[in-house]
Amino acid sequence: MFSLTFPLIDFSTKKFMHRDGFFITYKFKFYPVIPRIPFIIFFCCRCIFYSQIVSAQNALPDIAVEKKDITSEQSLFNNDTILHFKLVGKLRELFKDRDDNAVYHPMLLQYKNNDSGLISIPLKIKTRGNFRRNPENCFMPPLLLNFPKKDILKSTVFKKQDKLKLVVPCGDDDYVIKEYLVYKLYNLLTEKSFRARLVLVEFEDSLKRRKTETHYGILLEDENEVAKRNGFFLLNRKMIPAENIDKSEFTKMAVFQFMIGNTDWSVPYLHNIRLMCKDSASVPCTVPYDFDYAGIVNTRYAIPTPELGIVSVQQRLYRGYCLADKKELDEIFTLFNNLKNDFYNVYINCSLLNPKYVKTTLNYLDDFYKIINNKKAIDTEFGAPCGAQGKVVIKGLKE
Repeated sequence: MFSLTFPLIDFSTKKFMHRDGFFITYKFKFYPVIPRIPFIIFFCCRCIFYSQIVSAQNALPDIAVEKKDITSEQSLFNNDTILHFKLVGKLRELFKDRDDNAVYHPMLLQYKNNDSGLISIPLKIKTRGNFRRNPENCFMPPLLLNFPKKDILKSTVFKKQDKLKLVVPCGDDDYVIKEYLVYKLYNLLTEKSFRARLVLVEFEDSLKRRKTETHYGILLEDENEVAKRNGFFLLNRKMIPAENIDKSEFTKMAVFQFMIGNTDWSVPYLHNIRLMCKDSASVPCTVPYDFDYAGIVNTRYAIPTPELGIVSVQQRLYRGYCLADKKELDEIFTLFNNLKNDFYNVYINCSLLNPKYVKTTLNYLDDFYKIINNKKAIDTEFGAPCGAQGKVVIKGLKE
């Protein structure tokens, strides 16, 4: 038998590139003495074997790895990481334009994508709001971002966005973070809620007439998108009594407002409330927003309406409608009890908060849970709407 002797043992590596970008690597080994013909047969068979592996893998559908598209229209509010971006323009002119006839000002929004490439989006921005727009109350007004209706947004995190509210600090940045977390609490309670994204914004005046500042802010999901996401449409009709609203959703919302210590809302006047319906024949449901007056946030400027008879926003007052039988609240209380750990973890897991605030907030929530798990306390606290306080209407600054 003819044979060929190899003096050394040798290892060599071969790679085939798969169409998805990864390599298939194999090694073949030369033995000191191997017959030439068997070796050739062995080598050919091995090559055929690996080519079949590659062919088989090429035939597999692309479902093995789920790839997240950061540019999808939902990614802006499905992501809890802090979004950093810069707003560049004539900011001094923008921030001075605070009256009811405020106009849009051209600006440039810039941020870096995942590849560290700079994305620049031309847009228009104007001031908005009521209390926080007043320069006597806040040094920086809330803003409305109006994005261009062009393909320029197609490959950005703002894909398919139209108009977005940007909540900015009225005092310390801490208040923005605290209000943002309230939105996250309500998201845990129901899908019929505004989604929010915490952002870190660098404000740069293009004329250098105002110093560059960096602040935390909140981008709020557009109200039409909230309705669309839930298969609803917006109902902009005032003076609808609370008793004519979806009972379960209203009670859930009212108990939540009680939990966070917020009395600054009204269904009849649509004050910090949006109404949504499935169709013209269905009962509307409530979606709350703007929680800066909540006791759990406790901003320096938050003062309760004197007619409510409370001296601090941290003093809870239930503002749902009068229920003769408090057992109607049992199902809602069960829901809140089931979510207790999730609510607490929103604060425990937030590294941006002062530990002292976390402790006082958990104590504040403890007081709420003591109330809803005590029959006597339930009768007392949730009986408030049946008395004089139940007749107080919060109209808001525009009324």
